[in-house]
Amino acid sequence: MLENPRSPRVRAVAKLSKRSARQETGLFLLEGPQAAREALAYAPGTVLELFATPTAIERHVDVRDAAHAAGIQIQFTSEDVLDAMADTVTPQGIVAVAQQAPTAMKDIFAARPRLIAICEEVRDPGNLGTIIRAADAAGADAVVLTGRTVDPYNPKVVRASTGSLFHLPVAVGAELSSAVERAHAAGMRVVAADVGGSDFLESRAVLAEPTAWLFGNEARGLEEAALAQADLALRLPIYGRAESLNLATAASVCLYETAFAQRAGEAPDGRGAVTSR
Repeated sequence: MLENPRSPRVRAVAKLSKRSARQETGLFLLEGPQAAREALAYAPGTVLELFATPTAIERHVDVRDAAHAAGIQIQFTSEDVLDAMADTVTPQGIVAVAQQAPTAMKDIFAARPRLIAICEEVRDPGNLGTIIRAADAAGADAVVLTGRTVDPYNPKVVRASTGSLFHLPVAVGAELSSAVERAHAAGMRVVAADVGGSDFLESRAVLAEPTAWLFGNEARGLEEAALAQADLALRLPIYGRAESLNLATAASVCLYETAFAQRAGEAPDGRGAVTSR
């Protein structure tokens, strides 16, 4: 059992909360049973190490069984060691180290997607994680992140995605112009979410076609050069007195409205989602 919070092994894991360590090693941190469970279920080959307290493994036997099925030996630790490894205050007794596995942007568009999210200079980790989660829930095919967007392997992004990071392809470090060019080549319309755009309700019929949503910075939105690359800009109406919508909330609405438009007439599958006939 690991019991020394200051041991080199513990410190190496803890350093993954820093971007420099993630870039150097190509690894990232998973905290809590939910993140470990989803990674083991959908990307077991990326999980390299799993640390847990004996009490946590007793509570989460499914994580234990999934780790054994993936051939991963669980390293037991003390509570103090788990706390030293984790970025969050409450890691719930489980921490894992995984290999970063982004998807090449060319592969995303080669699959002829119907719905994707392109994030340009999204800086808040919580917002990005929520956008990835919303894209997953809305049945989007992928998320593309430009080089000006926060690292998706930031622990706060991973936590906010609640496992969705492992459910759909995510490309990183893209050039916006290249992403737009590939979207057009794949037959997609690029639609920017922007407060200066046309009224959403008057133009949402176009969303039934393959759509790449473009989301910008939380404070400044999209720069003029980015907006100029979009085929269309839409704004969500605000009926109450709110000054604006949080970026992740607005992105969720845009993605779900597009999913509704694209899936109209399809049969329900009994899960609150829909599936093709």
